[in-house]
Amino acid sequence: MQQRTALDPSSPVSAYSICVHARQLGVVLSDAQCERLERFSALLRRWNRTHNLTAITRDQEILSHHLLDSLSLAVELPAARALRILDAGAGAGLPGIPLAIALPAHHFTLIDAVAKKCAFTTQARVELGLTNVEVVHGRLEASRGPAFDSRFDVIVSRALGSLPTFVSLTRPLLASGGRWIAMKGQLPEHEIEQLPPDVTVARIVALEVPLLQQERHLIVLQPAASSASPPH
Repeated sequence: MQQRTALDPSSPVSAYSICVHARQLGVVLSDAQCERLERFSALLRRWNRTHNLTAITRDQEILSHHLLDSLSLAVELPAARALRILDAGAGAGLPGIPLAIALPAHHFTLIDAVAKKCAFTTQARVELGLTNVEVVHGRLEASRGPAFDSRFDVIVSRALGSLPTFVSLTRPLLASGGRWIAMKGQLPEHEIEQLPPDVTVARIVALEVPLLQQERHLIVLQPAASSASPPH
């Protein structure tokens, strides 16, 4: 039987606080989902003391910079149909784990090259009972195995370098009609200019993340109609 992560009702990263601030993003969560997010944050703090998964350790910043920042992407992932979503360079499961909790109809594959981060996301998957999450330890350019037998409807990235690098590393994994969503701080105008000519910017979404006094943008990209990847 898995040991539950103890909840701290006095923590700024309480289920109640998560629910209230997520609603400000337009993300409506159940009590059970908010409790899972609180348990995830507690697990992240516990592992971080030993494994140094993230430089952000203060409770308030875990709420703003990790949980709410990750959930800000949910508005771009409507639940009209189940999506296969790849979190490329998932690190400590951000944004993949919070999104998987908030959007249980979608299936999330989290890939990262760092073993200790994959060990953490695997433990989070087990402790939180996230049956819609699969964790892969490996490099994107060498992605193999059943997790990659089908391509992905959406590929997201929070910290995978520049937009051209993101597109280059993940293009073979994008399904026909799929899209990339990159999470950025300031609008990366130079990176947009450096995109290959067969990739178009579908839209740019300026975000206001509660408690986060920094610029945030979502850059939604898609292949030009004539450049869709052929079947493999």
